[in-house]
Amino acid sequence: MFDKILIANRGEIALRVIRACREMGIRSVAVHSTADADAMHVRMADESVCIGPPSGAQSYLSIPAIVSACEITGAQAIHPGYGFLSENAQFAQILEDHQITFIGPSAEHIRVMGDKITAKETAKRLGIPVVPGSDGGVPDIAAAKAIGEEFGYPVIVKATAGGGGRGMKLAKTAGDMESAFQTARSEAKAAFGNDEVYIEKYLEKPRHIEIQVFGDGKGNAVHLAERDCSLQRRHQKVFEEAPGPAITPEERARIGKICADAVAEINYIGAGTVEFLYEDGEFYFIEMNTRLQVEHPVTEAIFGVDLVREQIRVAAGLPMELSQDRLEINGHAIEIRLNAEKLPNFSPSPGRITQYHAPGGLGVRMDSALYDGYSIPPYYDSLIGKLIVHGRDRPEALARLARALSELIIDGIDTTIPLFDALMQEEAVLTGDYNIHWLEKWLDANLE
Repeated sequence: MFDKILIANRGEIALRVIRACREMGIRSVAVHSTADADAMHVRMADESVCIGPPSGAQSYLSIPAIVSACEITGAQAIHPGYGFLSENAQFAQILEDHQITFIGPSAEHIRVMGDKITAKETAKRLGIPVVPGSDGGVPDIAAAKAIGEEFGYPVIVKATAGGGGRGMKLAKTAGDMESAFQTARSEAKAAFGNDEVYIEKYLEKPRHIEIQVFGDGKGNAVHLAERDCSLQRRHQKVFEEAPGPAITPEERARIGKICADAVAEINYIGAGTVEFLYEDGEFYFIEMNTRLQVEHPVTEAIFGVDLVREQIRVAAGLPMELSQDRLEINGHAIEIRLNAEKLPNFSPSPGRITQYHAPGGLGVRMDSALYDGYSIPPYYDSLIGKLIVHGRDRPEALARLARALSELIIDGIDTTIPLFDALMQEEAVLTGDYNIHWLEKWLDANLE
């Protein structure tokens, strides 16, 4: 087992990893920018190293700075969290070259699954159902129009190196195709330095379902059921729950086995998530995330497992403790993402926290790096916390969420708490009868 792990991240996910390390008797190293000198992850870690100025590009994304911090402190492994360098194949390869363990999958698996076209081709080869669409990148508008005619409109044009909704444009009719194609390519070039795009059939009312998988790198893998992440704004998840309210036990077992068998076949190591659009009883692969997800706590809640601990164990070469026959769903869990944003436009709202009180009680978990007097810097993602609740069933989880929201206090800045207060009054949310377009339409009618 490792003696010391460096966490190449910040905020609540850095705290999450530090806590797992502490329970396992492993010393932790926090890295931070100058803007994060007073951050909670810096305070809680056993050691800390400043790796650069506020800009993420010069600090949390600086591979030389992070590798240097690792060598200075003698850390044997790096946990990347999510975001930043967590899905950077070059980073994983450099660590391997420096005999530093990357707590995650191999550089090759990150590389294969990081490219949307290669990922789709790999998924098809492994028997995972995919959305009908182009076989690889689409070179020009003529080819794009031909594909639109072949599969029928609407279709969606996506960046092969995309994520977070960037480089993604909808063509409802043939007349929309040229604009959608050119705009998607331009956005992809600006965001990712790669203007290659592909085209998929656009599903009208799908849900976003993701399957949590975990492998030991030795041909063994399990699935930990699904999460429903359909409540989204601009392709960003807002509200996640497990198990999915629309998935039957038979569907869960079927798609879970397909995913577990697929990652076992490629000797995948660590945590991963296979993401699907789900409509009319069918699953369609969209991508695989080769890292821990923001919403991993809901899976931990219903299975009673510690995914970060398991990540560390298998990275150290220990046997995977998870086994499919012992993984049984217990109850229902919901997570909401709390952002430092001002409604109704969701504009960033950095600033000083004048009062913070986390909710508690049975079945309530608050993952956050906030504290009274903390100043949220303006340089990073606006996520400031995750409120997770667990109950015997979905109604109890919703009741606990409402109760926890009534206890939560974050003063001094604007947050998205009012959004969730409002959503808890909506019949579609209370019954689970929603799809990936529901929240956008609700916001248009109620907030924006």
